[in-house]
Amino acid sequence: MSEIKFTRLSSKGQVVIPVELRELMGLEDGDTFAVYGDDDTVILKKLQMPSEQDFKRLLQWGEEFARRKGVSTDDGTRVIIEYKKGK
Repeated sequence: MSEIKFTRLSSKGQVVIPVELRELMGLEDGDTFAVYGDDDTVILKKLQMPSEQDFKRLLQWGEEFARRKGVSTDDGTRVIIEYKKGK
């Protein structure tokens, strides 16, 4: 675990993550974070985009789940059309 570092909030609402912590955690320019705040605590959680393989596994899981539930491609198309008509 790293030692405690201090930072400040800028007038633009930006917070700098100290370089030692960025290096320790492997944070890079452009990384995306989910931000949660409660009372006097702010939590940043680095988000990682799923890989192409992750997406393929998710698609296969969804297809198998739909097949087991008896949902067809036509069912999905019909639901989308009905949803769009309702907007």
